[in-house]
Amino acid sequence: METGVVVLIGLFFTVAVYLMLSKQLVRMLLGIAILGNAVNMLIFTNGRLTREVPPLIPDHLYMPVETTANPLPQALVLTAIVISFSFFAFLLVLAFRAYQELGTDEVNEMRIAEPENDQTPPQGY
Repeated sequence: METGVVVLIGLFFTVAVYLMLSKQLVRMLLGIAILGNAVNMLIFTNGRLTREVPPLIPDHLYMPVETTANPLPQALVLTAIVISFSFFAFLLVLAFRAYQELGTDEVNEMRIAEPENDQTPPQGY
């Protein structure tokens, strides 16, 4: 099962990099979202994908009786999901405002600060 998940994580990373190299802003945002999901799956897979019991210790013992699940990767993934969702929402609003102001989502056409027929600055002294 872990081999299939590792292949899926590799596929997510590949698709994310491909989308982030695009010139359309919406594709870049989708690439960032998929990259966040790939990282979350990678962290979760590092915590092993076995079916274990919750890490509860009976009152009369000092350590668990059987093997327990590691709660740390699950807590890290939950935190990462919240952070990546808020980051994606911020970037989505930022891209929408840029589209409203500039009328395009093509990155090369968004160069308002760089006039097309302007002289280049001096290259030396």
